[in-house]
Formats: sequence, C-alpha cells, structure tokens
Amino acid sequence: MPTIEELLAQAADRPPVGWDFSWLGDRMRTEPPAWDFAALIADRARHSPDLVDLDTGGGEWLSELPVRAPLTVAIESWPPNVPVAAARLRAYGIPVLQYEAAPDNVDQLPGERTGCLPFQEGSVHLVCDRQASFHAGEVARVLATGGRFCTQQVGAGFGDEARRLLGMPLPEGARPAWSLRLAAAQLRAAGLTVLRGAAGHARITFADVAAFAWYLRMAPWLVEEFSLAACQRRLLDLDRGGAELALRQPLFWLEAIKDFS
Repeated sequence: MPTIEELLAQAADRPPVGWDFSWLGDRMRTEPPAWDFAALIADRARHSPDLVDLDTGGGEWLSELPVRAPLTVAIESWPPNVPVAAARLRAYGIPVLQYEAAPDNVDQLPGERTGCLPFQEGSVHLVCDRQASFHAGEVARVLATGGRFCTQQVGAGFGDEARRLLGMPLPEGARPAWSLRLAAAQLRAAGLTVLRGAAGHARITFADVAAFAWYLRMAPWLVEEFSLAACQRRLLDLDRGGAELALRQPLFWLEAIKDFS
C-alpha cells in the first residue's frame, strides 16, 4: 500500500481539471440527497426539443445523463475545462461553448451584467444548472415561453465543515445565506414562476486525507487559501489522529417556468 505521503504527492501531481473523481475509486463515497436530479433532467429532456447544460465542467455529468434533448448544448466558464468537455462530448454530438460565469448569486447586485448566456432571447426550452451560479435575468431572457429552468445548488456553510477539519477559522464578515428561499426570490424577480423545490443534504466521506485534499483542489472555492503545501502538516495530523473525514453537503433544488403571457 502506498504511504500517505505518496498519496499526497499523487494528489498534488494530478491536474485539477474537469469534474471527474472516478480515479479515486472507493476512496471517496457520496450518499446522495433524497431526490435524483439527473432523473429529473432526463424526464424534462425527454419532452424538450433542446437542452442547455450550464457550466458543464468536463462534461462528465452530461455525458452520463440517460436522456438528452435532440439538440443539446453545453456551456462552460472555466477555460481549462472547455477542451476537456469538448473532447468528452464530441462523441455525443454536443457542442461546448465558453462563456463568462455569473458571480456567486449572493454577491450579485441590481443591474448585474456578467453571466450573459450565449443564446438569443426566447430560444431555449430547457436550461439545467448543476451547482453553478446563474444570472436569473439571463435565464429568463433565453427561455422560450413555457421553457423550464432546473437547478441543484450547494447551500450555505459547506466550506465551513472543511475548514473545521483543517483547523482553519471561519471566514469573517456576514454574507447572505445561499438558500432555496433566496434562489426562488431571484427567479421570481426575473419574471419566472417557481413550480417546486426542496432542500436536503448529501454526505461525502473520504477514506484518506489525500482523497480529501484532492477534493479541495478540485473545488478551490470551498477553502480559498487551501494548498497541499500550506496544509500538509494538518493533513498528516488528521491522518495520524484517525478522524472521520466526512462533509455534510447542504443542497437544494428547484424548477421554474417561463409562463405563457
């Protein structure tokens, strides 16, 4: 068996692109929330002429979706992921477009101009967003009448659990809590009707600190000051202490529609 130092070196050498954790095998396990977001999107895609996957990552999730609309397009905001997604999705005939992501929803100001979607007004019938920020006004603009927006989001406080494991202080300064209620309010303000939604959580467990460290490298927004070099001593202490490496991930989902008017 490799030593923990060797596993940490492996995590440091692997480039953090895409959104594929399969190389970790059973070193990372996820207990999903009560709903199945992929099944929801597949059901909606079955009845839609088109589908836009917002911030597709490396295209992993979209490539495994059991049903896609006849015209499916992926968009991605992080430049290193664009060629990764394009290579993966080419076999499915899915083009990948690059765009500028919206700021975190809790940081958006009235008149926000970033996060514009590269589609004409009223041209899209289904937009799915799995854990990416979104500009509610842009979503409303590109949706056709009767079009739907379905999103699954990570709620507030997820990074705090990772910080506690690392022995880091929680960030100072109050920010609005990202929640189902706030997301629904933003979509209603943009003129959409929220049909349904729910809040819950997933549980992510790691078999070793190197798998945990790799996860933090892949999701740098969780603990922005994290690096393997800066946190190696704490990671080794966690390994020696035998602490359970688990994160409770707050999640919520909702579905909204652009009503006929």
